[in-house]
Amino acid sequence: MSGNERATAEYLDYTGRDDVLGGGVRLIPIETPKGTFRVWTKRIGNSPTMKLLLLHGGPGATHEYLEAFDSYLPAAGIEYYYYDQLGSHYSDQPDEPDLWELPRFVDEVEQVRQALGLDRQNFYLYGQSWGGILAIEYALKYQQHLKGLIISNMMASIPLYNEYARQVLMPGMDPDVLTEIEKYEAAKDYENPRYMELLMEHHYVHHVLRMPAAEWPDPVKRGFDHINPAIYVPMQGPSELGASGKLLNWDRTADLRQITVPTLVIGAQHDTMDPGHMEWMADELQRGCHLHCPDGSHLAMYDDQETYFSGLIEFIHNVDAGRF
Repeated sequence: MSGNERATAEYLDYTGRDDVLGGGVRLIPIETPKGTFRVWTKRIGNSPTMKLLLLHGGPGATHEYLEAFDSYLPAAGIEYYYYDQLGSHYSDQPDEPDLWELPRFVDEVEQVRQALGLDRQNFYLYGQSWGGILAIEYALKYQQHLKGLIISNMMASIPLYNEYARQVLMPGMDPDVLTEIEKYEAAKDYENPRYMELLMEHHYVHHVLRMPAAEWPDPVKRGFDHINPAIYVPMQGPSELGASGKLLNWDRTADLRQITVPTLVIGAQHDTMDPGHMEWMADELQRGCHLHCPDGSHLAMYDDQETYFSGLIEFIHNVDAGRF
């Protein structure tokens, strides 16, 4: 069974649908330096002027943890597209390490845009976490196609994110726990169950999703289960207390002024990302605004849900009505 066939079967398992390649689901061919592959998309809703393409985090995660959008966007009249980037669970997963580069992912998003028929009259781009990096890069290259941009839970600089982790997140942990975590990281023993246990108890439930791990919603659990480490580790790095890998030196703080489209930056008080920096980003953007989720963390679409979605929907409606 191929990767797509497995993904399709699993999608059928959790949706109970028998129209997997109907019902808005579409596999889009993507041209790459290593050949043509397919990425999975699904359209929900129908709006001529408000079409939102969702870029998930990771890199190498899936659209699944974004399924909270189903509870809010249909009633708001917003058309939106789930999309698994190449290498993610429901899309093709080529064993081609050279493909896991930021510029190629940007080119992929542009090919998806074209295939979906999105344009400046209707195209809103949303990126969460790594998806926020991808959204910023896309806007810097292709903003002529955008009607609006949403950067969620992502700073404009990996070096500054790492500094925030060192100066704020790590000192906030129990010193003995931090010492034990650092011991596993020094030994590169990232697969040790104890390492993940410590991270879950002392980091994830405080800064990734602020609810007991046993109560994490099913879409989040599926999304975590389906992360592709062949993409995540080379790009993000193996440590969960900061980033390394190919993204280590990524920094667009000096370039935010080049983005001229209406842009919403969403931050959260308990995020892994610095909430103050995300507020600063909104001020740097020519047409930026900021949404702060006081009870939220990195997945504020779950732990500060009403604030998150009311602000997101208001932004899209305001841009659509010419009020921004």
